[in-house]
Amino acid sequence: MSSLNKKIKTLVDLLQHRAIQNPEKIGYSFLIDGEIETVNLTYKQLEQRSRAIAAYLQSVCPQGEVALLLYQPGLEYITTFFGCLYAGVIAIPAYPPRPNRSLDRIQTIIRDSKAKIALTTKSIISSLEPRASETPELENLGWLATDQIPDYFADQWLEPNINENTLAFLQYTSGSTAKPKGVMITHQNLLHNSGLIHQCFGHSGESKGVIWLPPYHDMGLIGGILQPLYGAFPVILMSPLMFLQSPVRWLKAISRYQGTTSGGPNFAYDLCVRKIKPEQIQTLDLSSWEVAFNGAEPISAEVLERFTNTFSVCGFRREAFYPCYGMAEATLIISGGNKFSPPVETKVAARALEKNQIVLVYPTEGTKTLVGCGQTLPEQQIKIVHPEKLTLCTEGEVGEIWVSGPSIAGGYWQKPEATKQIFAAYLAEAPGKEPFMRTGDLGFLEAGELFVTGRLKDVIIINGRNHYPQDIEWTVEQSHPLIRPGCIASFSVEVGGEERLVVVAEVERKFRQLLERSQKSKIKSQKYESTDKSVGSVAVGFFSERNGKSENKNSDNSQDLIKSIQRSVSINHDLQIYQILLLKPGAIPKTSSGKVQRYACREGFLAGTLKIFD
Repeated sequence: MSSLNKKIKTLVDLLQHRAIQNPEKIGYSFLIDGEIETVNLTYKQLEQRSRAIAAYLQSVCPQGEVALLLYQPGLEYITTFFGCLYAGVIAIPAYPPRPNRSLDRIQTIIRDSKAKIALTTKSIISSLEPRASETPELENLGWLATDQIPDYFADQWLEPNINENTLAFLQYTSGSTAKPKGVMITHQNLLHNSGLIHQCFGHSGESKGVIWLPPYHDMGLIGGILQPLYGAFPVILMSPLMFLQSPVRWLKAISRYQGTTSGGPNFAYDLCVRKIKPEQIQTLDLSSWEVAFNGAEPISAEVLERFTNTFSVCGFRREAFYPCYGMAEATLIISGGNKFSPPVETKVAARALEKNQIVLVYPTEGTKTLVGCGQTLPEQQIKIVHPEKLTLCTEGEVGEIWVSGPSIAGGYWQKPEATKQIFAAYLAEAPGKEPFMRTGDLGFLEAGELFVTGRLKDVIIINGRNHYPQDIEWTVEQSHPLIRPGCIASFSVEVGGEERLVVVAEVERKFRQLLERSQKSKIKSQKYESTDKSVGSVAVGFFSERNGKSENKNSDNSQDLIKSIQRSVSINHDLQIYQILLLKPGAIPKTSSGKVQRYACREGFLAGTLKIFD
């Protein structure tokens, strides 16, 4: 753990300390266009602006109230977040709903948190007015445009009565497996976890961050905004949309500003490999990149290898990869590796893994390569536990990952039963000792290294064998070039008393053009009415009247595409797929952080509401 001044007990103390020690140092720079156009914020400016917003909040919002934050990525969001901290108001970071998109998540958060006020900008209020009149949750909120608050309010600020145990904000979970819940994060949680990150990543005042991550999620907020403040180093920020539109912008920023620490989920690295052109690669210099953190979703050894092979010519080193594991309920980071070593990988027998056993093998057919997520961090504990017996697993056995330590949150906002179930778990052999937090993730420890194998609720059990959906989805993604990467879901449904596998996958937009040009097949869509009451009415993507079998993976025939998926899954997983749906681009339900919502896909499948490509 890095040593902060012992007088620093809250993030308010921390920002005040930075503003006194380095008032003119630029802490935050935001790339408006994702490339060149920049706005900056010094520690002094951030501290003064935070006091101004806080002073106004203190006049309209009692300390301890919750406030919804609805901002586009940018500096206004940062000043308002700290303004809430300075006022003792509990912030709820969220993202303003896009036009013509569902308001379900925002409505759920408002109902759950009982928020009475929303903080945002004047332009966002104007854009939401037409929808607010039709949405009671939005209409009943008090709206405050913080960009209209004058700077002179800073002189009216009154220091709130807060300490390390005061709630700083509510981090609403992504909702990939259930309705989002508000994780209660204290100032102590944030300072402790920030200290862990600072130590593991080897940060110093000479570090420089480059962050495109959503600022309303834990990795973007804590890792991308609060960590630079903790370490007193500058960070270059850009909107996630700028990155997604053109992934090279991320690497250009690292190259241009000589960033030392940056990263994101596994898909970001895969996107760079697939989208950045050779002529663009030649312009990059990634030799300054010391920590390329990778977390928030399963880490693929193949993606790490491809990224290294593609960008090593730019000076990227495999040793820079920093696989880590974390979640909102633990503030952010739970485990991490050695900054100066390449990722730890192990090869296991795929069939043994299906039975929750780990058998280490040399590279042969039927193996699976797993990427380690590092070791237990200081003052934290990780245990691998049988999820039903609540007993410690033996070495080489897969179980649920349990965690304890100062970074663990206090529970879920206004949900005592869920809090007790997740945050107050005890080992059967030690019922009176320290409670653990149940992560809901499956994994194992090997020589102290944590390997995460999947999500407990997502595991597909067929014929007594456990199958991890991300493995099946990876196989489907690789089976045909017209399958959209990262837009696949696999799950099981009950048919005739047995669990059967279903795969839904989005196809590329050019699929329609290829179908129209096809002279070999007559494609049509239909509805499938199941005879099993447990499945109900579901939708089938395509089938062909032609019974021929094609081995051409580039065929524009949808039947060939389906057969490619079936063949690949059968070969790699020894599974027969009960149903395959080909969906329109954008049809797969996802969380606001981009994670596929498998439970929502399953519900849509059973209800017949998924948008089939026709």
